[in-house]
Amino acid sequence: MQSPRERSEVRPRAGWMVMGKRGRPSALDVCRVLAVFLSLFPAVSLQCKILKCNSEFWASTSNSGPEEEFCTALRAYNSCVRRTARTCRGDLAYHSAQHGIEDLMSQHNCSKEGPTSQPRARTPVPPPSPPLLPDSQERSDGPEVCHYERSLPRNTAPPNYTHCGFFGDPHLRTFGDDFQTCKVEGAWPLIHNKYLSVQVTNTPVVPGSPATATSKLTIIFKNFQECVDQKMYHAETDELPAAFADGSKNGGDRHGANTLRVVEKVPGQHVEIQARYIGTTIVVRQVGRYLTFAVRMPEEVVNSVEEGDVQDLYLCLHGCPVNQRIDFRNFRARAAEAHSTSRTRAQGFTYQSAKDKCKDRLPVEDLYFQSCVFDLLSSGDINFTMAAYYAFEDVKMLHSNSKRHHIFENVIRNNAAQKGKDLLSLFFLNLLAVVLWIQCCTAHL
Repeated sequence: MQSPRERSEVRPRAGWMVMGKRGRPSALDVCRVLAVFLSLFPAVSLQCKILKCNSEFWASTSNSGPEEEFCTALRAYNSCVRRTARTCRGDLAYHSAQHGIEDLMSQHNCSKEGPTSQPRARTPVPPPSPPLLPDSQERSDGPEVCHYERSLPRNTAPPNYTHCGFFGDPHLRTFGDDFQTCKVEGAWPLIHNKYLSVQVTNTPVVPGSPATATSKLTIIFKNFQECVDQKMYHAETDELPAAFADGSKNGGDRHGANTLRVVEKVPGQHVEIQARYIGTTIVVRQVGRYLTFAVRMPEEVVNSVEEGDVQDLYLCLHGCPVNQRIDFRNFRARAAEAHSTSRTRAQGFTYQSAKDKCKDRLPVEDLYFQSCVFDLLSSGDINFTMAAYYAFEDVKMLHSNSKRHHIFENVIRNNAAQKGKDLLSLFFLNLLAVVLWIQCCTAHL
């Protein structure tokens, strides 16, 4: 059994190990994975034409054919994807397709040089029925390495669990307990490490307002040892599935498959994904027209970044970029001054009526309460009251430190001030060290 140190060095590659040494995949199996993954990015498909490339490849390989014919189709697919590079670079779906093509080339011993004529589509033949497998609940619980806490060495301190939440207009609570309100319109990565990636897509709530909310969410769990196959979960407005994109509810056919599970708590409203092999729990909800996200994750997993990977844009780790942040405290102050005695047609709430409504669900005037007030004033959508309420309920369930469930404005300000003092102290200490070094050198001369 591997030690946690060895475990932490394992670098599962995203996407294609599932089609590796345990048996040669059929072309149809390969294409199913590609099609499910890429077709779930409609915005990307329109701009990048990834879906068109994928559909042509899928159609041309739906029947098992000669290896040479498969390689020709794969090269044609590679050429099609490369033509989208200018419009798709940096997108999750585009890079996943690139890695998938590389792995398939290697698995089938395909040369990059050769004919790339556009393959003709064939009439798909229904695949044979898969063998019946035992229900996931009856499977073995999996080896030790597939249980995060069990795999840690004995007599070590328990892992430090951290929390990130993303909800409302949207508001972000980072793994470091910073609390921010952000614009971040479009697709943004929340988490990206050796084990999983999470990306959200945010759309404007009200035309002309900087406030946005999450309408799509994609989570990719990467292959991990004998525990789980790669799995993808995709949700969007009015579509909160109770299964992964391939229809399964667990981590596949490996021994530790049961350590990754999708559990539907409330149909169409609340889903929980348990990834015990990395000690992680994810909660996805739909409240009104928009989605919320919350996660509990060990600090070791949070920091298990790929070598050379730049983490600056991953919101749960570093927060929103400064130019994407909204100072909702100033917004609230202006709202209190402008709307203390009247309602606006656009929003439908005065500052006081918004406070009263939020107080019903959030009696403590912390930043979750303030976020609720901001959302009602900026959107007029009463459902944001429940989004803030459930976000705090998820904190109580997922955050390991009960003393830090509530976050208050003065704590955020004090933390920022303390960070400033620490940086200033560090600067003066470094300056003093330089002065002493110069004096020492001068004395020796």
